[in-house]
Amino acid sequence: MNWFMTVLRKYAVFEGRARRREYWFFVLFYILISVVLSMVDRVLGLYNEAYGMGALGGLFCLAVLIPSIAVGVRRLHDTGRTGWWLLIGFIPLIGAIVLIVFLFAATPLYHNLFLFRGKERDPHLYLTLVNITLVAGLL
Repeated sequence: MNWFMTVLRKYAVFEGRARRREYWFFVLFYILISVVLSMVDRVLGLYNEAYGMGALGGLFCLAVLIPSIAVGVRRLHDTGRTGWWLLIGFIPLIGAIVLIVFLFAATPLYHNLFLFRGKERDPHLYLTLVNITLVAGLL
């Protein structure tokens, strides 16, 4: 539950990175809470068949909409991609598959070697280190 609360504390933070663990634990707790709220909606008679959700579930989805987008953008940053790749999910089937592959992807090696977690990177140092890595790979 700590991972879920961490994402909620970073409510609208679209900068930085989110490790796989942070993202996927958020998704797990999001699903668990949604299922529980769906059951409560059914018991209380608040479930609407036409919409496929109840009042409590709908309010919960609206409450965590921005944090969900923010953690997705931070997860894509951790994989070395821009947050705009999140929009690929709007392409039916193929977009969702590509997005899931991106979200499951490991952090690139150069991120682990040269970027310090929780600190902003120096673009000049970053480019220098990446160039050194590329030259070293050619030798």
